[in-house]
Amino acid sequence: MKLALFDCDGTLVDSAALIHETMRRTFDKFGKPEPRFEDTKAIIGLSLDIAIARMQGRPHVEQQDIDMTAHYKSLFSIVRQDLDYKEPLFPGIREMIDAISGRDDLLIGAVTGKSRRGLKVVMETHGFDKHFIVARTADDCPSKPHPAMVTECCDETSMSAADTIVIGDAVYDMQMAKAAGAKAIGVAWGYASVDELIANGADAIAYHPNEILRHFLLR
Repeated sequence: MKLALFDCDGTLVDSAALIHETMRRTFDKFGKPEPRFEDTKAIIGLSLDIAIARMQGRPHVEQQDIDMTAHYKSLFSIVRQDLDYKEPLFPGIREMIDAISGRDDLLIGAVTGKSRRGLKVVMETHGFDKHFIVARTADDCPSKPHPAMVTECCDETSMSAADTIVIGDAVYDMQMAKAAGAKAIGVAWGYASVDELIANGADAIAYHPNEILRHFLLR
């Protein structure tokens, strides 16, 4: 039996445009220079308050970062409606989830820097809520790369970290997996480069969702 824990943004869904537009409006509201798209992509996966602090060159969260986080959260659904943006699945994700969800030797969960509400929207929009039996979000645990998201999912499902695989597109996902004692698979279609994923502990790289099952979960 294995436990597969998927990151969401950049791994299952392509949410960078939505996140960046919401971040751009937030920074504008607070009189901050408009962030570059590359700057936004670099922080996707972190909890929001830490992400906003990092984008301003600060290692620690200050009160203004907390205020900006609250504003971002108030804007997110509005921006989604403005753009008529549904956080689309990356090509091949649906087929991959359908394939692995039918296996008796595999449990599926999510570990994400999204809020629990944000993850719920994605799961319900794409019909994945029936497949994912466990989840930890930014509302539940410290930000990645802290291992709590993984270890708590392991505890809830009575799985060991050694039998757990974290699948993600960010260096924080790889670092979190290694800190928890789990295996890590990096995906090449997300927001970090393959070299960055390997440098931060990826045990394997998937270049297409159909490789996740073939290269990793069958081992």
